[in-house]
Amino acid sequence: MTTLSLRSRLLLAVGAIALVSLVVADVTVYASLRSYLYGQVDTILAASAGPVSQAATQLVERGGNKASEPALGGPLPSTSNFCQFGRESAPGMFIEVRQADGTVLSGEECSAFLPGQKSFVPRLPTTFGGFVADVILNRPTTHLTVASLTTGGPTFRVLAVRLNGGGTLIVADPITGLENTLSHLLVLEGSVTGGALLVSVLLGLWLVRVGLRPLRDVVRTAEAISEGDLMHRVPNANTRTEVGHVATALNVMLGRIQRSFGDLQASENRLRRFVSDASHELRTPIAAVSAYAQLFKRGAAAHPEDLGRVMDGIERETARMGHLVEDLLLLARLDEHDPSALEPVELVGLAAEAVETGRTVGPDWPLTFVADDPVEVMGDRDALRQVVDNLLANVRAHTPSGTVTTVTVGRRGAEAFLEVADTGPGISEDQTGLVFERFYRADPSRSRQTGGAGLGLAIVATIVRAHGGRTEAVSAPGGGALFRVVFLALPSDAAEALDAGDSLDGTAPSEMSGESAASAVPSTAPPTENR
Repeated sequence: MTTLSLRSRLLLAVGAIALVSLVVADVTVYASLRSYLYGQVDTILAASAGPVSQAATQLVERGGNKASEPALGGPLPSTSNFCQFGRESAPGMFIEVRQADGTVLSGEECSAFLPGQKSFVPRLPTTFGGFVADVILNRPTTHLTVASLTTGGPTFRVLAVRLNGGGTLIVADPITGLENTLSHLLVLEGSVTGGALLVSVLLGLWLVRVGLRPLRDVVRTAEAISEGDLMHRVPNANTRTEVGHVATALNVMLGRIQRSFGDLQASENRLRRFVSDASHELRTPIAAVSAYAQLFKRGAAAHPEDLGRVMDGIERETARMGHLVEDLLLLARLDEHDPSALEPVELVGLAAEAVETGRTVGPDWPLTFVADDPVEVMGDRDALRQVVDNLLANVRAHTPSGTVTTVTVGRRGAEAFLEVADTGPGISEDQTGLVFERFYRADPSRSRQTGGAGLGLAIVATIVRAHGGRTEAVSAPGGGALFRVVFLALPSDAAEALDAGDSLDGTAPSEMSGESAASAVPSTAPPTENR
């Protein structure tokens, strides 16, 4: 059975169940009808043997002698007219009277006959046993079925009645019609059983094919997936069936596999692009350092004016490489770990410090700071400070001098936000989804005159994501660009508990100008540009 297919096993099960059910029904019907028909014959035999048994009893008691005592309201029949007397009560039946020793009374044997045929005699046993009381005859009786002495003769149903004095009256009736009826019933049951079994198997085959159709769809889907078609799914998955549940679960699994494969492929593509961009960024300063070294070998050491220029170039390029490597290491650490020190950080004061530093670093880019009530978030203060520094550095790197920048800190519901909006040339719709990617620069030529290595905003996005926040870049109303970072804010009562002396200038923070008294704390890491 284990080598058979599921379809074959289901068909065998359906066929076996149908066959057993039909056979049980056939046997039950046949046995019931046979019992009923034999009961009818036995009742007829008992009714026919009643009058004959009294006469047969008197014959046995007199040893078969002729007599003239009255019997059954008339004269006792003699051995010569016994059969004629018995035919009146048992027409067409075999009648025989035996004495106590089993011998047949001479002349008391009447052959059975069928209409239009010769007479027949049943093949009777020498002795009879198994007598039981009969309520109709009020005598011990027994029944049996025997064949005919004549080849091809009818089957007989025999009734043996125990007579007073030890004799036995035997009455047998041919049951050819009954046997024909049972034989016809067997043929009919066999035909019906065969037809019903065939229909059951054909119907079962159709039902199995319909029921297993989703499994065939599952197989085809699995084959398509194995050939690389990750978009293929099991069609028409019906969750109301067991196979449908399997198909639905498979579709869900395939969807997750496809997403995981897509994420893996995207991650691999990002890694390749990252390595390629990092190599590209490092190639230029390394080549410059190599060129300065060759220039030194060719005679710059003997000319002081050239020597200073060479050493300045080497220092400048190594500083660029150092900044790039530091940014790459920072991104690697942020990718692997969450911020190390999470504590409540007040965004208004932190942003005010960054604004003051920005005014000092880039006085040609006017800064305006807008804030309402204090807003607290959970995070790493140094990392969050670098977010603001990088956003301001991005403005200085990609907008002309005189561009006005507005830094806004606020709260909307359960979220805290920090926005940096400028009035510069702005960014296009296509660029809004790319500016936070690593090594991305809006200038296709990748010229370093329009910015740094392209990691500044990538660091911003990585830090914000590590804090459970999100970054957004849109075109600012009235022109320019707007960069927004959003965090989950702490409950407002925590912010209100801050001491008034810790506010920006001892008053409720609102809008600050260049004369703000907020402290200016420079960022520990040089700001990195990206847009």
